[in-house]
Amino acid sequence: MRQLRVLALVAENLVPPESLEGHSDKAIDEWKTEFDVITTLRELGHQVEVLGLSDDLTPIRRAIQKFAPHIAFNLLEEFHGVVTYDQAIVSYLELMRQPYSGCNPRGLLISKDKALSKKIMSYHRIPSPRFSVFPVGRKVVRPKKLHFPIFVKSVIDDASLAISQSSVVYDDKELAERVAFVHEHTMADALAEEFIDGRELYVGVIGNDRLQTFPIWELWFNKSDTAIIATRKVKWDRGYQEKLGVETGPAKDLPEATQRQIERICKRVYKALDMSGYARMDLRLRADGKVFVLEANANPNLSYGEDFAESAEVGGLSYEDLLSKIVGLGLRYRAPWKV
Repeated sequence: MRQLRVLALVAENLVPPESLEGHSDKAIDEWKTEFDVITTLRELGHQVEVLGLSDDLTPIRRAIQKFAPHIAFNLLEEFHGVVTYDQAIVSYLELMRQPYSGCNPRGLLISKDKALSKKIMSYHRIPSPRFSVFPVGRKVVRPKKLHFPIFVKSVIDDASLAISQSSVVYDDKELAERVAFVHEHTMADALAEEFIDGRELYVGVIGNDRLQTFPIWELWFNKSDTAIIATRKVKWDRGYQEKLGVETGPAKDLPEATQRQIERICKRVYKALDMSGYARMDLRLRADGKVFVLEANANPNLSYGEDFAESAEVGGLSYEDLLSKIVGLGLRYRAPWKV
């Protein structure tokens, strides 16, 4: 790939240092994705300018006018402290006629709204757990079609916010209590879906029109019989990971027919939700072989050594090749202003 001017968009508090030297593991965990992406792009020969953002669009406009980037590499997961505002930033980039990496505004908006995305999947007959939404301020009345056990989470928040082992409830009293907890701690509506007991699988998908899936990944707890739930502690707490024996890697002993079915389903979800760039699909595989899509995650974690990059490497894409492909997809994405 030719040398490019790349504008890296990151959260203001996650602008990484030039080196890892002198920083603790805990500090590095905060901005590892940003460091890995920016450092690797520079090693590939690109000229990278880093822009930290918080609540003002003006720096983006100024950087585009002054730096004239070939592409903006979008590493933002929120804006103004709101996770659903990331699509507004990408919309602004489109208004500025600025190519960018990752998912388009429509795909971000739909996939971040878990209830809306599940309705769309239902319309397309994509298998997903039955669910109901409990708005803030409303009495919790469980529909008869919704059976226990039930998993409760926020409609919009990501990174497993307010998700724990207590998110699985077994009666109406526990349901009401957990919905209230989600309302209080996320200030958002609660999504309650039937809990699928089975294997926790992840599938990376990359592409705009022609899609590629990475090898199916799986989450295990090697030291505990605790229900396999990707809680916030499971994802980020090193001590807790060690306690449970948390491990992820290529899914084992999956029948070839099941693998092909999962790959087809993931591509259908990607297209149904109008996604582009790259994404990760979260699924459950029940003991009877039935597959359920839990959610679609646009612009997943790009840290070197994490699940998405690791599965890409097993699929034949090195970390450098993965970032180059993401940049290429961003440059080729047919935004409305290009038509």
